[in-house]
Amino acid sequence: MLDVGLSDGAQALRLARWGHEVTGLEADPQKLAAVDAALEQEPEGIRARFRALAGSGQDTGAHFLPGAFDVVLCHDVLDQARDPDSTLAGLARVLDDGGLLSLVIPNVTARAMRPGLAGDWQTARAALTAEPAEGERFLRLETLTSFLSRIGVPMERWYGVGVFGAGGAPTGAASAAGGASTAGGAETAEAPDGTDTAQAAHTADTANPDTVDEAAVDAEERAGRLDPYRGVAPSLHLFGVRS
Repeated sequence: MLDVGLSDGAQALRLARWGHEVTGLEADPQKLAAVDAALEQEPEGIRARFRALAGSGQDTGAHFLPGAFDVVLCHDVLDQARDPDSTLAGLARVLDDGGLLSLVIPNVTARAMRPGLAGDWQTARAALTAEPAEGERFLRLETLTSFLSRIGVPMERWYGVGVFGAGGAPTGAASAAGGASTAGGAETAEAPDGTDTAQAAHTADTANPDTVDEAAVDAEERAGRLDPYRGVAPSLHLFGVRS
């Protein structure tokens, strides 16, 4: 697995605990040093399955051969990329045939929803009337769907994340909660299968299994898969498969 944009490394370390071989890219030297320090606290078996490299999503060609990974994760990173289309093309290049690309992006077409629901009418109005930036146009679901098909990673499915707000459990939290609660301090833990692995790895970072209400988890799981609810979620989780 390749995890682009390690940040604090929590997602990648969780995947290593679940038994996956994980390579991470992080461009920020301070964050990379923090990940290395966190890795030193892990058991030897987890350290052997994890490596962190300096770089961003645009540096995959310098580090990896084509088809090097079965799964590529790009969660909450693409909207910060200087050149998101070349970044995605590079990620597609390192995916093996049948490999999974997991993207989490802000839902740029629904930016007015959260401030509007909170009664912040000025912010909501600004979101409704502002001209979208060039990068935001690229992040629209229909644009990404078309682009992913052109680079040979057609979108297989997508979900809304956090439909009912930051206080609720985001989509996928049911499987994530189990993984998060068993992973800490263990050398290995049971890993979810297929797209559930990528989904659980992302949502476990935002869902606290000690505090999330099971009814909230169930409601978010269902809403994140259904129209029209998923279309107004603050974030979207997209899955493409290398053809």
